[in-house]
This record gives sequence, structure tokens and C-alpha cells, in this order.
Amino acid sequence: MNDSNFPEQHTKEPQSESGIKPEISCIILFTICFWGGCLDFSFHLIRGGNFPQAYVYPKHLRATRDLLRRRTSIVRHGADLKAHVVNTTSQYNLPPNKVNLKNLCAREQLKHTFDEPSAQKSIDLDMAILDCYQQELSKIEWYIEQQTKQFKSAEVCLLRSIPGVGKILSLTILLEIGDIERFPNVQKFASYCRLVKCKAESAGKSYGTQGNKIGNAHLKWAFSEAAVLYLRGNPSAQKYLQRLQKRMSKAKALSALAHKIGRAVFFMLKNKTVFDEQRFLHR
Repeated sequence: MNDSNFPEQHTKEPQSESGIKPEISCIILFTICFWGGCLDFSFHLIRGGNFPQAYVYPKHLRATRDLLRRRTSIVRHGADLKAHVVNTTSQYNLPPNKVNLKNLCAREQLKHTFDEPSAQKSIDLDMAILDCYQQELSKIEWYIEQQTKQFKSAEVCLLRSIPGVGKILSLTILLEIGDIERFPNVQKFASYCRLVKCKAESAGKSYGTQGNKIGNAHLKWAFSEAAVLYLRGNPSAQKYLQRLQKRMSKAKALSALAHKIGRAVFFMLKNKTVFDEQRFLHR
């Protein structure tokens, strides 16, 4: 007899009482046991103080810090607009504009620079956006200063004792740090600020560096700016940079100076002291 004449019989796969296949039930049980064990192990680490807990930023300053970050992004866009003006001037073979676009009268001079109507319209758009930015940013900066006056006024005065560090840089550093007491030592602080490179080690062997994006990018920018502004009009600091350049490149020397300023800020905030330039340059 040909087996094809009989209907094909299907056998049901064994299932548990819950209707789930046994192999899927084993996978679910293993997952629950695995993650349950991991959670239990994590709780033991937290109780023993071996598992570092995340820092909870103060709620009353969180929105102000975010507003200052927003202000920084807008300033950078304004710098892009100024660079577009310079590039367009060079593109049309015109002499470079030796004007400061921060001033309103300087921006007015650019309204009759290009013979090409479309190019002039593009520059007029840049100037209009810069005018709006200047008006709004001054209001934002005043508002941020008023919001932080009752919490960070003493610390702002300490940081402004560093030559070149002004209102915005000091507020950026303080609002990004939060509470300086959350850093047990200056090494942890420098690592958080991206002022040192992360070293990859295993079994006592070094495998170079990695994790260059770990840390606070806003503090990295603030201390890099502070290093450049500290050198401006400061012959003693410029001599110190020249001594560093004998051992390394200029870029690395600036990074080393930013690291040194970061360490100085840590101890200034910890000890509530002003900046001591003699000790800073001769140590």
C-alpha cells in the first residue's frame, strides 16, 4: 500500500501546563536566575561600598546648567556665522575685513560690501542672526548670573582671581562641577574633566590609551579656554609655556597647562583660597 494515500499525521510538541515549550521555559528560567544573581551581587557591592554610585546633580541648579550649555552652543553657531563672512569675502577676492563683528557699527559696514545681490543677501542674513544673538545672549547671561548669585557667588570670586577667567568661564566650571566634595582627590577630578588620558592596562601591562571621550566635555572646553586666555598678555605664563615646549609640542604644552589650571581650581575650591600665580608657575 502506498503511504501517500493516508493523511499525514501531526504530533503535537510537548508543552508545559502554561502552554510554553520546555526549551523556552528553560531559557526564561536561566535568564531570571542569571539576572537575579547579578542584581544580588550588585546589592552586596553597594552595601560594602565597592560599587560607586552616580552623583545626583542638585535639582535647583540643573535647569540653569542646561541653559548655560544652550548659551554655549549658540555662541559657537555665532562663531560659524562669522567664519562664513570671512570665507565669503575671500571667495569673492575682496580685501579681508579688519572689523570686530561683535560691534554693531562693524556689522553695519558689511551691508554694502558685495556687488553680487545674492552674496550680499547671504551676509545680511548672517548679520541679522548675529544682531539677534547679541541681544538675547546678554539677557541670558544676566539671568544665569542672577540665578547662581545666591549659591555660587563666593566660588565665582575665587575662580575670577585666575587671570583670563571671566564670568562665563567661572560659571561654566562651577555649574559643571556641582559639589567639589564629591571628588575624593585631584586625580579623580582631572579624570572627570578629561584633562588626563585613560590608560589601558591588564596584568600589569600597558596597552596604550583608550576612552578619550570619558568625562565632561564642557569642563574640557572650559579649562582649554582658560589656558589660552591665561597666556594672553601674561609674560610670565608665556615663559612657562616656552619651558614646556622644550619637552613637548605646543599642543601638548597647552594641554599640560590646562591640566595644571584644573588641578589649581580643585585645590582653590577645596581650600577656599584665591589663585597664587607665583606658586602656580614655580611649582
